[in-house]
Amino acid sequence: MTLLHTLRIAPNVPVFDLPITVALEHGLFEKRGLDVQFVDKHDPVTSSKDAFQRQKESLYECGKADAYNLCEWAGLDRSDRSGRGSRVFALRPAVVAQVILSFDPAIQELRDLAGVPIGINEFTGSHYTALQFLDGALPRDQVVLEHVGEPYVRYEQLKAGTLRAASLMEPYVSLALKEGAHIIGVNFYRGAEVISPDLPQDLRDAYLAAVNEATEIIEADRDRYKHHLITAPIRGRIEPQEIGNHFFRYAHSRPMDEGRFAYTAEWMGTWNLDLQSAQYEQLVL
Repeated sequence: MTLLHTLRIAPNVPVFDLPITVALEHGLFEKRGLDVQFVDKHDPVTSSKDAFQRQKESLYECGKADAYNLCEWAGLDRSDRSGRGSRVFALRPAVVAQVILSFDPAIQELRDLAGVPIGINEFTGSHYTALQFLDGALPRDQVVLEHVGEPYVRYEQLKAGTLRAASLMEPYVSLALKEGAHIIGVNFYRGAEVISPDLPQDLRDAYLAAVNEATEIIEADRDRYKHHLITAPIRGRIEPQEIGNHFFRYAHSRPMDEGRFAYTAEWMGTWNLDLQSAQYEQLVL
């Protein structure tokens, strides 16, 4: 087949990118006329408090990548603040839990987190989901979040005792449980697919069709693909078969509708995370 479009993807944490990885592995993009490639490998260590200096955002902003995925709230935030210009074009197929974990026996429930710094990566899913479900458990002035960076770094600080609690996703949830941590709270969420608005509709449709097909392949035999979740820093500490099935799954992508956008934007504002361009047409394709 003649390849009609080229699409370069900036990498995210592997659990979020697994549908892309599987679509590449099975040739699902090529059969739809797409040439899709990751422009780099995910860096599990390096991060920045400035969201636009992080790997995926910086690759997009400098023009090396055309698209990336991240949490729903961050997708709107980055599209709102992008110097290059970007739009949310779908809710991503990865349905993943952010899990607050602790090794501290004094912390057993969300209410025990009053005034306790929780390790997050600021302006990502670990940040927004922590706000979302601590909001019902604690007074807002007792919610304390601490920017630490990538999930690997958060986990290492949690294990070392530098942090008493941290928000993590797979494979770090299974690793933490294996190494003696316990769960304080779990919040599943969708994320957002972000893309250059200059790319045509037929490319976006073909891309989503490919990753949607990949979700069906993954869900038919999730164990077959768990090895993709383990990055170099934790290789040897956990095996693919030790990663549980409880905290991640995949489903067809779907649009972000105007009602969901409006509620999300309003909620972000209640935490002083306001969008400057809080108009659906300006941030969503």
